[in-house]
Amino acid sequence: MTNNLIDRDKKVIAGIEKIRFFPVAPTGGKGCYIIEQNGRKILDFAGSWGAAGLGYSHPAITEAITNASSSMASSSLLSYASEPAVLLAEELLSIIPGNIARKVWFGHSGSDANDTIVRLVEAVTGRKRFITFHGAYHGGVTGSMAVSGHSSQQHNPTRAGVEYLPYPNPYRPQFNGDLGLEVLKKLDELFSTTCPPEEVAAIFIEPIQSDGGVIVPPPGFMKGLEKRCRANGILIVVDEVKVGLGRSGLMHAFEHEGLSPDIVCFGKALGGGLPLSAIVGPSELMDFAPAFSIMTASGNPVSTSAGRTVLKTIQEDKLIDNAKNIGIILQNGFRQLANKHDLIGDVRGRGLAIGVELVNDRFNKKEEAKIETAKVVYRAYELGLIIFYVGMKSNVLELTPPLILSEKQAYEGLEILDRAFEDVCNGKVSDDIIQEFKGW
Repeated sequence: MTNNLIDRDKKVIAGIEKIRFFPVAPTGGKGCYIIEQNGRKILDFAGSWGAAGLGYSHPAITEAITNASSSMASSSLLSYASEPAVLLAEELLSIIPGNIARKVWFGHSGSDANDTIVRLVEAVTGRKRFITFHGAYHGGVTGSMAVSGHSSQQHNPTRAGVEYLPYPNPYRPQFNGDLGLEVLKKLDELFSTTCPPEEVAAIFIEPIQSDGGVIVPPPGFMKGLEKRCRANGILIVVDEVKVGLGRSGLMHAFEHEGLSPDIVCFGKALGGGLPLSAIVGPSELMDFAPAFSIMTASGNPVSTSAGRTVLKTIQEDKLIDNAKNIGIILQNGFRQLANKHDLIGDVRGRGLAIGVELVNDRFNKKEEAKIETAKVVYRAYELGLIIFYVGMKSNVLELTPPLILSEKQAYEGLEILDRAFEDVCNGKVSDDIIQEFKGW
């Protein structure tokens, strides 16, 4: 039955919207598990790319969606005031540090949110240039792709006026000396040569570069970046789409380095599995012009009701603390696995945003174990665990499980991965079997 669904999927679903790692066809889900058509339960360490922040079929979200859909005053925020949207906006404003006047824009995904930010800050500031980072992934529509730098988007046209900096990677340092400082020197060099700072509207940054390889920047880098932006009137846009809302062990990932962003972008987990994104920015920016960025169903009462429930549950169920504590268990577990499996080169992350980089030569770090990574992910699925991989070289296991993940489930997943590593090293996963599932 599952294979049948996969075959039907191949015939009718466009390849351009797929990243497939194994032949899974879930028909249900509960908590941290998805359920295949044959009834098999699979532990999920990917959380649908972080969108299932509270797992699957969470009773509070189910109730919120049911109540909102049973008596909908409208399906749109566009031309109506909507109480669920207003309440969610108020709640988002309340969790952003600082006391400046801010407002909220609602969309459907991080892609449309970042696209709106690009257009908005250019229009308001009159500046045409942007700073972003190699490896960045800010979305899949024209504006958000323009400020992205991920290898998966190499087929898309670039935008004039976008400058790319290396994202400081402590495991693979791009420079000698103080890595963060050296990257900042590159920014200073840009400002003094080809990219005058008075022409730059904004800098886009992920406080943990997720799809680029779950890279945690060195201490002090973010504050150094902030200092340069403040000195030159450059807006700081922080993309919290995948790593925000408690995932890092704090409410916001940018808080780990004391960064004070001008604009914050939310998505994925915010909707509890439904399409929902949000921009929080200064009022004078967000009120620029009527109808500047509109979509008929954005801010609808069903999605925003789900979003309110997500925020409430994260706070009331102490899921931020859970992310921090379970994240420590998982990182320590992977470091123990590294003593057994030479493929594991580096373990990094914050909270339940964890990256495990696989290499063929741990000591020289030269050769990324791309094929082996795909095999580990495939074998883990066969053994009962969902995990994806990311990175510019497709060799980093990414863990973004639901924030409700328990200690028992963490150890369950580690046991499966231990066996997956062993089986891959023993040749139990062929090159041929993964050809169809090359991911990205």
